[in-house]
Amino acid sequence: MRHYDLPPLAQLEAFEAAARSLSFTKAAEELSLTQSAISRQIKALEEHFEFPLFRRLHRALALTEDGQTLYQSVKEVLGQLHEVAGRLKKRTAPRMVVVTTTPGFAGIWLIPRLAGFTAAHPEVDVRISAQNEFANLNRDGVDVAVRYHTREGVGDGAELLFSEVIFPVCSPKLLRDPARPLKKPEDLRHHTLLHMETSAATVLQSWPMWLRALHLEGLANAGTLHFSAYDQLIQAALAGQGVALGRSPLIDVLLREKRLVAPFRPTLASPRSYFVIQSAAAARKPEVQAFVAWLHREAQADAEAAARAPVDPASAPPSSAKAARPRSPGRGSGGSRGRALA
Repeated sequence: MRHYDLPPLAQLEAFEAAARSLSFTKAAEELSLTQSAISRQIKALEEHFEFPLFRRLHRALALTEDGQTLYQSVKEVLGQLHEVAGRLKKRTAPRMVVVTTTPGFAGIWLIPRLAGFTAAHPEVDVRISAQNEFANLNRDGVDVAVRYHTREGVGDGAELLFSEVIFPVCSPKLLRDPARPLKKPEDLRHHTLLHMETSAATVLQSWPMWLRALHLEGLANAGTLHFSAYDQLIQAALAGQGVALGRSPLIDVLLREKRLVAPFRPTLASPRSYFVIQSAAAARKPEVQAFVAWLHREAQADAEAAARAPVDPASAPPSSAKAARPRSPGRGSGGSRGRALA
């Protein structure tokens, strides 16, 4: 068994710092030690080699010839160790993907299927920031944004994830109530309508706009509940608290699982879609590219599943090809804003 007759690493580190700066005081500051501790380390090293390493001058230090020889070797070896340790640490450190999106997209579409990505990429740490405010990707250290916006307002470099159509959805148990039929749009008068708080981003996806498109502006419904976040609204629909406007393909999994149903066919094409935007540094991060590719595969799988679904208004998402286009209530309703509820 080979034995290396070497002094402790701490003594070599103290010597390298003192030899480089020619000062025990500066070496002590660099290594967060006392000057006396550095002196003891150097003395122990000199005793190990049995020759002096420094010449103590008046208010100065100088390396001896042997000390200079040792310094060159120690500097090279410690530098190599530092480089190798850095590479190994970087290789074993978890890779991170920071994602920002709306609470609705995160809660309904992204989080329920995220386990599929993490199972395939266990070394990647996905961190989701669900907020309605738009983050500055490069300034805030965000890798990917999934934004709900118009094509004109989302900006250059955005990749379309999916468009959406809007139509009423509810819990299946509402369809089983003979006292409150729900077979045609006019039957909505028997039910509570679940509303999102209206803003410039959501006015074209609201109940007033959907009813207007069907010429039912004067419909008096049984009740109203308002929500500030779309995932909260969908949870209320799942609980049977009323009828919501579903966004396909955002809720398609819930439709396929028959946890929600679409009681009738009329749909409204949304002026907004979901777009993927990457930061300037994302192209250099394989983990980010893997995540973006996974997003697109999931969206494509949803589209293929919807195409295979039975044409049953109580179980299948309506086709976007039959969606009516909304009539804009006024200029600026679909424009670019820094806030978009979803």
